[in-house]
Amino acid sequence: MKPITDAARALDVIREATELVRDDPNRRGSLLTFGNAGQVVMTGDLHGNLANLAKLQRFCALERSPGRYVILHELIHAEPTRPQEPDLSIDLLLTALDWKRSFPDNVFFLQSNHELSQALGFEITKGGRSVLHDFERGLELRFGRDAGRVLEAVNDYILALPLAARTASGVFMAHSLPDPLRIDAFDTGIFDRLPTAADLEPGGPGHALVWGRFHTPRDVDAFARLVSAEHLIVGHTPQEMGHTVIGRLIILASDHNHGVFLPIDLAKRYTTEQLEAAIRKFVSVE
Repeated sequence: MKPITDAARALDVIREATELVRDDPNRRGSLLTFGNAGQVVMTGDLHGNLANLAKLQRFCALERSPGRYVILHELIHAEPTRPQEPDLSIDLLLTALDWKRSFPDNVFFLQSNHELSQALGFEITKGGRSVLHDFERGLELRFGRDAGRVLEAVNDYILALPLAARTASGVFMAHSLPDPLRIDAFDTGIFDRLPTAADLEPGGPGHALVWGRFHTPRDVDAFARLVSAEHLIVGHTPQEMGHTVIGRLIILASDHNHGVFLPIDLAKRYTTEQLEAAIRKFVSVE
């Protein structure tokens, strides 16, 4: 697919998708809910990987699969393959948002730490480079003097995102879990309301939810009890071979050649072993 380089078109895509995200009928507060019919496809971080997104679109085939839902998160801030290579992950973001416009009842998004940091201007550095600056430089390459207007619309979209999703069968999905030291005091009321600015800044529950790492099975069990979940599916932590399992937590990565995604039958109750067995590799999709 040819990248969108016309700022007016990009703004239309972002703004329409943002309204769909805000007004989603599956959403209550900052939580998406799915019933017991159909299939939900959970992904890990995509970080600008257009090839894997295209494979996901082919797998989901939403034009002929109205009962299939897909959840995306951590779409921006691509890793450069060469020094000084621009970050053009805006291309993936616009492709995903346009997919939402085409299938508003099937494509969903969750908040993540990279998106949130971009919207709030909280710096993330990788390998000595500023990922916020690189993303903004990519916008300038795509949209020239209109890059600022596009960035403003992107930030508005990010701040509209829900924080988590759950199924009727007890699968809870988010970008990550709170830091282990913050689980016991985590404010689960965040899922019942629209996040405030304080919720999304450091110290707030929305911020905590997208940044935690280094969980043990005991931490996982503690958070699962808090949210009344049987299983937890997240991204955030890099996975060289695509996924890992920590107790009843499955961590997915979707941003590289070993990346994976997880189709979940909403009518079925799973063991952790059954969920792991259902994981699909992007390389298996033609």
